[in-house]
Amino acid sequence: MQRRRVVILGAAGRDFHNFNLVYRERADCEVVAFTATQIPDIAGRAYPTELAGPLYPQGIPILAEADLPAIVAKHGVNDVVFAYSDVSHEYVMHRASQANALGANFILLGASETMLKSTKPVVAVCAVRTGSGKSQTTRSVAEILRSRGKRIVVIRHPMPYGDLRLQVCQRFAEYDDMIRHKCTIEEMEEYELHIAMGSVVYAGVDYAEILRQAEAEADVILWDGGNNDASFYVPDVLIVVADPHRVGHELTYYPGEQNLRMADYVVINKEDTAAQDDVARLAANIASVNPGAKVIHAQSPVAFEDGVDLKGKRVLVIEDGPTVTHGGMSFGAGAVAARNAGATLVDARPHAVGRIRGLYKQYPHVGTVLPAAGYSADQIADLEETVNAVDCDYVVIGTPIDLRRIIKINKPAVRVRYDLKVLGRPSLEDALEGIL
Repeated sequence: MQRRRVVILGAAGRDFHNFNLVYRERADCEVVAFTATQIPDIAGRAYPTELAGPLYPQGIPILAEADLPAIVAKHGVNDVVFAYSDVSHEYVMHRASQANALGANFILLGASETMLKSTKPVVAVCAVRTGSGKSQTTRSVAEILRSRGKRIVVIRHPMPYGDLRLQVCQRFAEYDDMIRHKCTIEEMEEYELHIAMGSVVYAGVDYAEILRQAEAEADVILWDGGNNDASFYVPDVLIVVADPHRVGHELTYYPGEQNLRMADYVVINKEDTAAQDDVARLAANIASVNPGAKVIHAQSPVAFEDGVDLKGKRVLVIEDGPTVTHGGMSFGAGAVAARNAGATLVDARPHAVGRIRGLYKQYPHVGTVLPAAGYSADQIADLEETVNAVDCDYVVIGTPIDLRRIIKINKPAVRVRYDLKVLGRPSLEDALEGIL
């Protein structure tokens, strides 16, 4: 029997998970390549045989997505499987049209084949877009569960950008664990605040093994989603966060709309900075596709940790990288806090160097703020040089981590804190009632 030839389009996360669950042990299919996009420097590696299994003694190459036509032609590919997130429906269909034109099927795998069932209750926090506010929502859920005596383990959506053989199952319980695992800035942004709260965090490549280890020390599994991707585990409660600053995206981005349609509860976040008309339109859109979902209204108030007075000051704002790059936002919590304080934002673009300059070209919508991109040592060095070249009074750090531990900043810097503030009922406690 001739094996079906498969290519999985990915970005070092969902693609590996889908392979592990659906293709790794299938003798009737051969995955000839993964492709990579969205994240720099993740192509040119291989998915090692230690992870790929005995059907792949040479491993599986990870190639640039731009090479898809050549890959299909070389291997006679039958199926192209799309497996990454936070892209518009139009973007997905362009990839579908390309695959079909090359003679291949285009496949989107569904929840029943790509979600693992846990022996413990699972609360999943997902979103309709990157930057909607999953992090503060997940932290709030963790606080509620812990206050009621539950042992929780946070399992974070994958970000395996290094040596995949060393990232099969990673456990983070203290700051030094992030250093030991050589985490990127993007990983630290997602792990650090959980660790500071006393939560154990798991992440990596093999989410069946991760679940097995996490279940051994948890009463409740808390899935902390990445981008707007779907949960890797069957949720007992699915909480999806929506953003009124991007009304309409909840119906036009993949797989965010899938999350919205599956949600038990939808958090409309950032109501303190959004127009009420936009909040109302977002609520109507939610009801149009998931009338059974309960809507939680919430704010994300921002404040400076140091209580510093920035009125009249010139500030450079550094924002969470994914939110203001492929997340499509031109600002984040740092810009909101700085403007509320009466500061003037200084444009970082004239001072950008190296890979940071390249980010501004790739994402021209970003504007004056500086994305905190640090996928590699070179990119972190370019970030530091850019920050220190800007003439300003203060640097406002709007990222979830303290960048002062990662780069040397040659001027005063202040951090922004943002948490979830739920307005009225239903509340997160209501969403968690069955678990509690």
